[in-house]
Amino acid sequence: MNRTAQFAQEASPENFQQLVLENSRKGLVLVHYWTPKAGPCMLLTPRLIDLAETYGGRFLLVLANTDQLGRIAREQGITSVPTVKFYLDGQAVHTIHGAEPDSTFRSALARFISLDTQPLRQEALRAHQEGRTEDAIALLARAAVDAPDDLGISADLAKLLWLSGQPRQALDLLAALPGPARRDDRIAHLLAHLELVNAAEHGPALADAPDTAPDAAPADTTPAEADTPPEARLARAARHLFQDQPAEALEHLLALHIAHPEHRDDIGRRALLALFAMLGPEHELTRTYRARLAAAHA
Repeated sequence: MNRTAQFAQEASPENFQQLVLENSRKGLVLVHYWTPKAGPCMLLTPRLIDLAETYGGRFLLVLANTDQLGRIAREQGITSVPTVKFYLDGQAVHTIHGAEPDSTFRSALARFISLDTQPLRQEALRAHQEGRTEDAIALLARAAVDAPDDLGISADLAKLLWLSGQPRQALDLLAALPGPARRDDRIAHLLAHLELVNAAEHGPALADAPDTAPDAAPADTTPAEADTPPEARLARAARHLFQDQPAEALEHLLALHIAHPEHRDDIGRRALLALFAMLGPEHELTRTYRARLAAAHA
């Protein structure tokens, strides 16, 4: 019961008003309505205490035995257990019925409070600097679970996976993010680079065929060039990029965007923007291909 005393408190008919309702005017209170007669309640309690420990006091966890609360539990609308209610400003603002997975509780908590993941991130940085990259990856993975909406953590984790020779895992991590997250600047350019890395490593054999006039403007491409499969075009762009031939890479990406904007969520355009960011806004290639990209939509 020491952990309970440190991270949670027990409700009674005498203290419920102060412990739950009054305290909820100062911050978030989670009330776990339970009974020792129900096995799921007994399994959920230590998980909630672990969660309270992880959040380090950012919410108050209250354990409320419905057998003891009686009328108060009924007044709070408790008809089955386990039930967890979130209280703010003296009233329930969210309810979770049953022993749901931890991810359900974390997602709900994210609506009301944020978890400070900075210590984990700093520890991960130290581990990486000391050459313990696998430890750093594990720490950032924990931080990503604790704060799934923090895209900076996802970006940092993907970079470490890439640096540790796991580009496919990094790509899978970012590709699994929701659409709006993938379009965020912290994610979009990194995701495009990873897709190019993957294309360079696993692109089709056609990518190794000689290019036909790679410096021709896409509007002037021959029918044969226009028929180049999009995945082969992407692999060619990736090959040129990693051979330090950015102009040729940009040419293929622009052609890919114009001919197949639907391919991989318009990877041609996304990769163009990623390369513009890498080259810098004043680079001659950036200015040239930005103008050509704009002209393609004029």
